[in-house]
Amino acid sequence: MRRSIAIAGTALTLAATGAIAATESGETAIDVTDEPQLVPMQEISLPIIDGDRLEGSLHVTMVIAAEDLEAATRVATALPRLRSASLAATLEFSRLYASPFRAANAEMLSRDLTEALQQEEPGIARALIVNVATRPA
Repeated sequence: MRRSIAIAGTALTLAATGAIAATESGETAIDVTDEPQLVPMQEISLPIIDGDRLEGSLHVTMVIAAEDLEAATRVATALPRLRSASLAATLEFSRLYASPFRAANAEMLSRDLTEALQQEEPGIARALIVNVATRPA
């Protein structure tokens, strides 16, 4: 239930800004008139491991804010590569800082993701965390 509410909220927020829209073929269309340019990324779900035990899972939904239309177009085409960098940064965050028994530090995760994504694509302004949750196993 929480997941569907978070996804619906994200969709309404992005639709209201007009910065992105999905075409009938499923491709992302970017509107030139709105700033900043936002490109959504699928949810990342990773395990939280403590020692040799699975403690829980970390779930992150984010949107990539690009500096301009050209950068947003590059981000949209490089999404698989950027998702890989996001997975690596989130896995490192999960390994070092995440616990299913306390809230995740979204500000720290956003900084880590922004740094990792900017190394892959310099036109990225910031990784915006829409939802972050930890759940016990």
